[in-house]
Amino acid sequence: MSDLNWSFPYPSQKMPVFARNVVSTSQPLAAQAGLAMLYRGGNAVDSALATAIALTVVEPVMNGIGGDLFVQLWHEGKLYGLSACGRSPEKWTYDVFKGRSSMDDKGWGTVTVPTQVAGWRALSERFGKLPFEDLFEPAIRYAEEGFMVSPTIARIWEAQGKTCKDQPGFAEAFMRDGRFPTAGQLWTFPEQAATLKDIAQTRGESFYRGALAEKIVAFSDKTGGYLSAADMAGAAAEWVEPISARFRDLTLHEIPPNGQGIAALMGVGILDQFDLESMGLDSPDFYHVGIEAMKLAFADLHDHIADPEHMTMTTADLLSPAYLQERARLISMERASTPAAGMPARGGTVYLTSADQDGTMVSFIQSNYHGFGSGVVVPGTGIALHNRGCGFNVREGHANCVGPKKKPMHTIIPGFITRNGEPLMSFGVMGGSMQAQGHAQMVARLGAFGQNPQAMSDAPRFRVENGPVVNLEAHTPQAVIQTLTARGHKVDVARADSLEFGSAQLIYKAEHGYYAASDSRRDGQAVGF
Repeated sequence: MSDLNWSFPYPSQKMPVFARNVVSTSQPLAAQAGLAMLYRGGNAVDSALATAIALTVVEPVMNGIGGDLFVQLWHEGKLYGLSACGRSPEKWTYDVFKGRSSMDDKGWGTVTVPTQVAGWRALSERFGKLPFEDLFEPAIRYAEEGFMVSPTIARIWEAQGKTCKDQPGFAEAFMRDGRFPTAGQLWTFPEQAATLKDIAQTRGESFYRGALAEKIVAFSDKTGGYLSAADMAGAAAEWVEPISARFRDLTLHEIPPNGQGIAALMGVGILDQFDLESMGLDSPDFYHVGIEAMKLAFADLHDHIADPEHMTMTTADLLSPAYLQERARLISMERASTPAAGMPARGGTVYLTSADQDGTMVSFIQSNYHGFGSGVVVPGTGIALHNRGCGFNVREGHANCVGPKKKPMHTIIPGFITRNGEPLMSFGVMGGSMQAQGHAQMVARLGAFGQNPQAMSDAPRFRVENGPVVNLEAHTPQAVIQTLTARGHKVDVARADSLEFGSAQLIYKAEHGYYAASDSRRDGQAVGF
C-alpha cells in the first residue's frame, strides 16, 4: 500500500498530557472516540466505554467483541470493581479433556462464554451519563467507513493471524483474498458495524438471548463447538470488592481472584520488605529483587488461584503480612532462585484509562487473550471469540482444573493506586503474564523513587514467571544484564522492537487535573482538554 520504509530506527520519548479530562489507550483513534464523549458532556465512564468499543474495531489484533473485561473505578469517594468474566460451557466436563497434557490454545476447545458485552452494559447502567447507543457511534463509523491500519497493527495482524488462519470463520473475516492488511491500507468491516448497532439498540440482549446469540450457538453446533443457548443466556457481569496491599505510603488495588492481580499485590508486599531506595533506581539490585519477588508471587499464583468457588486458599491467607515476610526471607541478593509455591498459615489485551474533571477515574481492560483469541469468528458478524479457556489446566483435582460452568484463572487486570484513602493513579500494563509484574514494577518506581508516569512507562522492564528465563528489554543497562547473569539468572535480552513487555497507560491525579501517559511501545496516545 506504500513505498515508504515503515521502520523506526531511532529512540523516541513521549511526553505526558496535562489536562482536566483525559483518556489514554493503545490506539489513537480509540482515544479520540473516548475524548469525543467527554466533549459531549459524558463522564469518564462514557469515555472509557466508547474507547473500549472502538478498540474492538481499530485494534482487532488485541481484543474483539467476544472477550471478557474487568474494571476498577473511583466515583464519588469510593472504589468499585467489575468482573465481566465468562464461565466455561456446561458441556466442558473433565472427560472432554481427559488424557491431554495441556489445554488447546486455539479453536472451540478454548472458548468460554464471552461476557464483555454484559460488562459494557453494567458499567453504563450504573455510572454512565450518556445514552448507551451514543457510545457506539465512533466504533460503528470506523467499521463502516474504514480506518487506516498502522504499521504496528499490521505487523501484529500478520504474526497473530498466521496462528489463527485455519480456525472456523477467521480467514473470511480477517484474511481477505488470502492476505493480511498492510500498513496504510483502509480496513472496513460492515458486518462488525451491523453487530455493534444490534448490541447498541438491544443493550446487549441480542448478544446473549437474541439474534446474535442464535448465530453464535448455531456456528458452534455446526463447527464442533460447545456453547449452548443456556450458556450464553447465563452470562452476567458482577460487581466485586477490590483487594489491596501496601507499598510504602501507597495502596495498590486489584480485582480479586479468579484474576492474577493478587500476584501483583504479593509482589509489592514482598518488595515492601526491602530498602529499594538504598539500592538505587535501575540498579542491578533493584532489578534482582523485583525479579525474585515476582517469581515467588507467580509460583503461588499458579498453584493456588482459580475460580474463587473452587479455591482452597483465601486471598487473606496469601496477602497476610506474616506470609509475605516469610516469602521475602527466601530471596537471596547473591543468587537467583527457582521458587516453589508456599503454604500460608490458614486464617493479546487492550487497556485504557480515563478521568474527568469531577474526579471519576476509570481503569479498564478487555481482551480476547492471545491476539485474535481462539481464532474462531462467527460468520457475518465480526464476532471474534476469545480463548480464555487456555487459563485452565488439566491437572485433575487442581483448583484451576477445567470443568463445566467454571471461571478460568484470568490474566487481565486493571490497576488502581490510592494514597491515604484518596485516588492517585489508574493504570494498567497489558500483555498476559506481563500485567501483574508490570503493575509491581510501576508501584515500586512510584513508591520508592517518585518517578512520573511517563518515565515509569518508558523504563526498561523485566518479564519472568517462576523461571528459569528472565527476559529483559534491549535498553536495560549493561551493568544490570551482567550482574543478573553473574547471579545465575538465565537472561534473554529481547530485540529492540519486541512487543513482549506489554503496553502501559497511566493517569495520575494532580492538584488541578491529571497527568496522562501512554506507552511508547505501541501506537498509544494520551489525549485531553
